[in-house]
Amino acid sequence: MVTMKRIAELCGVSRGTVDRALNGRGRVNAETADKIRKTAQELGYEPNPAGKALSARKKRPVISIVIPSENNPFFDDVLEGMEEAAAQYQIYGVQIKYHTMKGYDPAKQLAILQEIEDHVQALIINPIDDPAIITQINRMIDKGVFVVTVNNDIKGTKRHCYVGTDYYNGGITSCALMEALLGKTANLAIILGSLKLRGHRLRLEGFKTRMQRLPDFQLAAVLENNDDDIYAYEKTKELLTAHPEINAISVLAAGVYGTCRAVMQLPEDKRPLIIAFDTVPTTVEMMQFGIIKATIYQHPYRQGFSAVNKAFEYLVHGRLPEKEEYIFKNEIKLFENL
Repeated sequence: MVTMKRIAELCGVSRGTVDRALNGRGRVNAETADKIRKTAQELGYEPNPAGKALSARKKRPVISIVIPSENNPFFDDVLEGMEEAAAQYQIYGVQIKYHTMKGYDPAKQLAILQEIEDHVQALIINPIDDPAIITQINRMIDKGVFVVTVNNDIKGTKRHCYVGTDYYNGGITSCALMEALLGKTANLAIILGSLKLRGHRLRLEGFKTRMQRLPDFQLAAVLENNDDDIYAYEKTKELLTAHPEINAISVLAAGVYGTCRAVMQLPEDKRPLIIAFDTVPTTVEMMQFGIIKATIYQHPYRQGFSAVNKAFEYLVHGRLPEKEEYIFKNEIKLFENL
């Protein structure tokens, strides 16, 4: 087993200097500290877990989570994964603080970030794609905050890693699935949460790219529902009244239940086929009723657990992510294989 004493002997320094260099305590010459860290890495040094737990408890590091989970049941499983991970790390004194919001208001998300920026060591965020948010995230990173984007990514930041799915592939998969179920002819609509989210834009782009192979797929409309069931219900009713020819709807985000309730008001032979994302309880219910023919699963629990794990590994063990992106595969689900 590699010890601090052994590292100290190889580097020609005291054990105390090794401790300070590896744990960021006190001042150590930059060149010496770099030599110590490289030696520790080469030898495969692993800190004593009990010692790490004690050190972390003294620091009481804070992970703040900023997500638009209010009235969006998809995030229930994400939060469950986060809470399970947090429970495993209680011994280390890591504090998890949740900051939830409804919808995609950049000003509201910015206000949350500005309020917490001097009180956190790590940030897990489902970011709104807005210049002010990009600037604020980079400002926090420059202050030493470790940042993980979860379920939705953002360009232009120095975030440490992204945990989620491949949104572009999700759009391609949705279109290919629609072709498999309908054939090469369709009059369709696409409903998504918000074009303010990079992920939702990528899903739309992926769908449209795949649709280029289907000249008889006609796109009647693209609607935003802000991931809100009530708003989705109202907009879908308006859509179906304006475009009675629609025979297929791809819902690329949340608000699925509202769209389904509007479709259920039509006679059975007039109801468009619906493909959705995720397996929240109301979506499963609509699959059971035959309203939704298939859905695409994103592994929300694993996303939440993994995001907290990445922050914990950095705060307690000083381990940076090995990759910039941790991608969970989009999986097609029918009612029969849920």
